[in-house]
Amino acid sequence: MNKFVYDIPTKVYFGKDQIGNLGKELSKFGKRVLLTYGGGSIKKIGLYDAVVEQIKEAGLELFELSGIEPNPRVDSVREGAQICKDQNIDVLLAVGGGSTIDATKFIAAAACVDHDAWDFLDTSKWAPIEKALPIVSILTLSATGSEMDTAAVISNLETKEKIGRMDRNLLPKVSFLDPTNTFTVSPYQTACGSADIISHIMEVYFNQENDLYMLDCFMEGMLKTVIKYAPVAMVEPDNYEARANLMWASSWAINGFITAGKRHAWSCHPMEHELSAFYDITHGLGLAILTPRWMEYCLDESRVDKYVQFAVNVFGVDPSGEKMEIAKKGIELLSKFFFETLGLKSNFTEIGIKPEDFSAMAKQACRGGVIEGFKPLAQADIEKIYQMCL
Repeated sequence: MNKFVYDIPTKVYFGKDQIGNLGKELSKFGKRVLLTYGGGSIKKIGLYDAVVEQIKEAGLELFELSGIEPNPRVDSVREGAQICKDQNIDVLLAVGGGSTIDATKFIAAAACVDHDAWDFLDTSKWAPIEKALPIVSILTLSATGSEMDTAAVISNLETKEKIGRMDRNLLPKVSFLDPTNTFTVSPYQTACGSADIISHIMEVYFNQENDLYMLDCFMEGMLKTVIKYAPVAMVEPDNYEARANLMWASSWAINGFITAGKRHAWSCHPMEHELSAFYDITHGLGLAILTPRWMEYCLDESRVDKYVQFAVNVFGVDPSGEKMEIAKKGIELLSKFFFETLGLKSNFTEIGIKPEDFSAMAKQACRGGVIEGFKPLAQADIEKIYQMCL
């Protein structure tokens, strides 16, 4: 077992009516607050007014950046960083889903440097992130786990790139997780978010380093939680139990706890990032289409035992059968969950992704080398997986 350090100092306020603590938490970091959010849904549900009230009651000065996109753009990061510099912002408050929080993370970093924000993500430069303004988040969509992790992903439409980076300076200081703020999330976005949570877990679960049985059990429990509660939340959007379970699973799927020293690279996420970069699709949808095909492509005699464990412990497949058949049954049941239970589109053809882009996307996904994941994937392997998704 590899040695590791686990240290996630994000303070979490979980549950109803925790927003009453917002003002005092923001005040710890200064007086001038930049509020970041997306298309305005927070105004429709009354969250915007509640946030503004808390900021005013605390005697803080408020500035705003709205319109942060799904698959957030580097242009929004640049705009936010300039506001921070011009207005001497002390703390950033991200209210929204993963896209808003991701953009805010790099706004916080870009506000502290003179170079362009994309220099942090341009793989030819990879500028160091030496510091960032403090970030507080209020989550409105259970999916990316950005509220409790060190990662963020930004898109550059000019270069057709979508690149993620992890750095401890990007970790939110405080996050407010109130499941009632997700009651108005549509069935489609609930499905896509749930697929994202599942993918985060499976990128770690399917690993050659299987020496922490406790964590496998933990991951299997989270997978079963999403499989149980995502359909409930889609049909009963104001079911607090369902929304709370999805929200907490979202955070723990990617806050570093389940990784515990595992060293292999993720595979489905870099493959999907190119789909989003080229076609601007919903991230979770792309992951749902890719994941079963990636599993099928990686399946062989040397890896079959992990598939059997997944099929038996997550989907309850009878363990007495032949290993390869059990493994294939697990893939089949995951596909049925994504495409029948959640109702997501099942292939690239349905969402307009074209084979002529496969070569360019695959090359960028592996950066011209190999993704050293559960099964190493070179460009040719990635192109084959894309073909399987048509």
